[in-house]
Parts: sequence; C-alpha cells; structure tokens
Amino acid sequence: MTWPIDTTKLDRVRTLMKDQDVATLVVRAPDNILYLTNYWCMKGYDAVVFPREGDPTLIAIEPQLADAQRNSWTSDIRLFKSYHESDPRPPQYRALDQALDVLKQRGLTDKVAIELNMGTQSADRMVGEPTTPTQSYFDAFRKVSGHVVDATPLLNEARAIKTSQEVERMRLANELAALAMDYTREHMRPGMKESEVGGMYEGFVHGLGVGYKGKVEMARAFTLVWSGKGIATFTATGDRPIQKNEPTLFEIWVCVDGYWTDLTKNVCPGELTPEYHKLLDLLLKVFNEAVAFARDGASFPELDRLIRARIAEGGYAGQPSHPICHGVGARAHEPPYAHQAGGGTIKKGMVLAIEPGIYWPGGGGLRLEDDFFITQNGNEKLCTYPDDFRLAFRH
Repeated sequence: MTWPIDTTKLDRVRTLMKDQDVATLVVRAPDNILYLTNYWCMKGYDAVVFPREGDPTLIAIEPQLADAQRNSWTSDIRLFKSYHESDPRPPQYRALDQALDVLKQRGLTDKVAIELNMGTQSADRMVGEPTTPTQSYFDAFRKVSGHVVDATPLLNEARAIKTSQEVERMRLANELAALAMDYTREHMRPGMKESEVGGMYEGFVHGLGVGYKGKVEMARAFTLVWSGKGIATFTATGDRPIQKNEPTLFEIWVCVDGYWTDLTKNVCPGELTPEYHKLLDLLLKVFNEAVAFARDGASFPELDRLIRARIAEGGYAGQPSHPICHGVGARAHEPPYAHQAGGGTIKKGMVLAIEPGIYWPGGGGLRLEDDFFITQNGNEKLCTYPDDFRLAFRH
C-alpha cells in the first residue's frame, strides 16, 4: 500500500549509520526491506542497498515491478528474473549478484553492514515460506568488501522507536484484530472445534482486511486457539470442543501490509466458573499494575520482576513460563525484550506487547496481552477489545 515517505524513520537510520561509521546497509529480510523502502516483497528473494548518503537501490523480482514502483520510496529499482534460461541457481542468487554490482558501481565496498545475526525475520507477503540466507550469501560480501559488519544491532535500535506513520499502520492491524474478535465471539458456539473457531477468526481478517478503509493491500491473521483445559502455552490448536462456562483463549497475530499485532484475547460462552472469576481478577490486577508501570524511563528488568512477583504473591510462583514483554512492529516479536537478568529502559515511541499469564497443572489458565504505544505521559492501548472479557460477551 502506498504511504508517504517516512523521513523521520529514514533520518533516524542514517543518523545511527553516521554515529556507528556505517556507510552502507544491505538487507534482505522482508521486514527490513519494508522498513527501509515500504516495499513488502512477494517472495523473500529481494534486497536493498541503503547508503548513508544518496538514494537506496531496491532489487526486486521481475514480476513485482508494478508493486515496487507503486509502493517503494526509491525510484532506483533493479530487477532480476525469477527464472533464467541459462542460470540454474535459485532467484535469490541473481538478487545477490545485483546487490554486489550496485556496491561496486557506487563505490560502496569499503565497509558494508549486512544481517549477520538476525535470529528471526518476518515472512514475505506470501507469509508461508520464509527464505533465509545461505553461507554463500555472507561469503560473497566478504569477497568484495574490505570490512563486513553486522547490520542487526543498528536496525534493532532504529526499529525500537516507532514513527507516527508506523503507529498508524499498527492501529489498522489492531482495529482488524478487535473486529475479528467481535465477529468470532458472536458466532462461536460450545461444541465447535478449536480449529473451526480459529479458521473463522483468520478468514474474517483476510476477508474484511484486504482493502480495509482503502488503506490495506494485504491482511492476514494467525491464531492459536485453546479452550478450557486445552489452555496452555506453546501448544497447537486442536480439535478439542469449545467449552461452555470456561474461557477460550485466542493467541493472535494480525499482519497488515507487513506491520503486526501480538495479542491474547479470551471469550467465555456462558457463565464463567468461580475459579476462573478468581483467576481473571488476579491476572487483571497484575496486568493493570504492569501497564501503569510501562512508561518512558521505566526499567525493563523491573517490569519483568514486578509481573513475576505479583503472580507469585497470588499463589503461582514461577509463572509464566514465557517472556512477559517484547517489542512489536514489522515483526510480531522484535527487540526490545524485558528480562530480570537483562537491562534496558522503556522509551517514548516504543510499541510493547505486555503478556502476563497463569497456567494450571493439567490444563487451563489464562493469559492477557495487548500492544501499548509508549507516550510522553504513559501509554496507549492499541486494541479496543477488552481484557476483562466478561465485559465483552453479550449472550
């Protein structure tokens, strides 16, 4: 989708490049390409040469020329063939050749920063089969450059602070997430399979989201759905039936043109059992205290300690078994992360997913999770669907 060039974001990147004496970035992870050019590639074969001075070069697969011309913030677009009659290599090798040629032609080979240490990357626009670099990719830059460094720390630092345009794009994803929860809540029934309900949610986002408000080209949702004793963590959606009078938990990732949400929402068809009323009251108290703590200048380690201490005081020591806070943006999970043994400070402009959870032995439990934009005076919750899901159900 066409967006005005986000000069605030690109100026931040170039300032960091100057501070860290980096003359050129070469990126190929789809989320970094999106971040630097507004082009969300159809397949993860493309690349960007982003110099500290001068226009970036987008290297795009030939069939995507129209998309690249419509969406990219740079007019310097070089194409490579998806299939080449005399070259049996996969397409990404031809993109690599183009990137190396651009570096040589523009005299940018002295010091090159590439993604040496990504850890994770977001998917391309087909969002089903990420394409990752091979050893030969890294070796190729070392052959042409006098100095190759890791671009990842610089990009992580830049991406941690969101611009107003990025927040607007994330609002769209959160709006769709809330609308899909409303729809699914109204149409799910006890006895349906978890997978059936998850498919209902995902189909709604894709169906409504493409073309939403005239601002969205592609919208996808990915869910994990667990009901009753199926509620756990790091488990797959199953064919378990939706339970009456117990929560059904939705772990939700909605992607809108490359910008993501990470949410956990709950629904209870029927009257919530007393034990779940008690658990939800505890978790809401912990969650609300954590949200109030998450302000500009607050400590990430202290946030982690606070949540875990309050959960332990409520009788659930050692929970949850997963991280409780991370960044969200052009990936659903991206730096910074909160950890009691780590460091770091919450800063204005970050978007953070805060997600305390409590899980019972043998199955069952709850997690609450929302995305919060850190502002001058506190934070703003980006998704309108209530965390106290007793307020949402109307049957």
